[in-house]
Amino acid sequence: MAALAAVALGAIGAGSAAAAQTVKKGVWGPPATLNGRSLFPTYKDLGFGVYNMQARWDGIAPTQPADPTDPNDPAYAWPHYITDAVAEAGANGMQVQLLLMGTPPWANGGQSWQWVPSDPNAIRDFATAISKRYPSVKLWMIWGEPNRPNNFAPLTIAKPTGNLSAAQQVAPRNYAQLLDAAYAGIKAVDPADLVIGGNTFTASGKKKGPIRTYQWIKYMRLPDGSRPRMDMWGHNPWNFSKPDLKEKPSPHGGVEFSDLGRLLKVLDKNFKGKKLKLYLAEWGIPTGFKDLDLGYSLKLKEAKVWLKAAFKIMRSKRYYSLGWVHPIDTERNSTGLLDPNGIRKPLYQAFKNVK
Repeated sequence: MAALAAVALGAIGAGSAAAAQTVKKGVWGPPATLNGRSLFPTYKDLGFGVYNMQARWDGIAPTQPADPTDPNDPAYAWPHYITDAVAEAGANGMQVQLLLMGTPPWANGGQSWQWVPSDPNAIRDFATAISKRYPSVKLWMIWGEPNRPNNFAPLTIAKPTGNLSAAQQVAPRNYAQLLDAAYAGIKAVDPADLVIGGNTFTASGKKKGPIRTYQWIKYMRLPDGSRPRMDMWGHNPWNFSKPDLKEKPSPHGGVEFSDLGRLLKVLDKNFKGKKLKLYLAEWGIPTGFKDLDLGYSLKLKEAKVWLKAAFKIMRSKRYYSLGWVHPIDTERNSTGLLDPNGIRKPLYQAFKNVK
């Protein structure tokens, strides 16, 4: 087994010259290592320009800080994996995007991590502290898929289309306050940092469930009726056909990759002023075996077609980055560009070459 691992890790760094790095290509971590070796050289070889990772507020601040804006407050427990990854990403020419998520019990009345803070100023102060802690980080995402019931609370499930009831409107309105507060905390440290809000996902199907993207946009308002501040709109555009902006709209309020042109029009209509770019946080193409979350897998030839189609769309200035999630295969997920031993999958070189 040790010999196999050595061969596999050798395969990671072998091959042609590295691809030119671009923020259009993002990758999600951890993992940042495999079999004890750093994956950042591999990510650099593939041309990734952004390393995305999660920063859990509830884990970093398990007890209430006396001075929550001070990163040196003893209540803060900054994870080594974030500190190390930020440094190594920088050394390998990659920007870092940190996703702030998870409310500690002391900030939400003893509720679970999904529950919104009782006072939005609590996340404002944490955003200030973490921005001071990691001054090289310039990209900040506020919560992941908050329109999903398992990720944000309180949230009342809704029909795929139509107006939301008063109870259903609570979640997007709470999120608007949380986002605006975090924006203020980050910009107080460095106004040039970019804040990613919304952070919706495809959400397909005709049954009641997540609040759909267009509904989330419509009702995401502050108490005075204004819109929360952000620099980009985040969306996870999972798709079940080749990305093509000429495709007809997805049914039941879904927003797949092919719907991104329509999503931009809805955002432009609802958020006046400077047009928001799209930060496409999570995407990938499953190959090799059926992905248990996506429910399908593509053969290499078709996967290459999808890959080229997606990055052709990404050339537009309205699209900031496309984050490849699960870069290493797991038992559930086959979107990896490497298998679990670090061996390059057939799609590796195609991804490396795509521009």
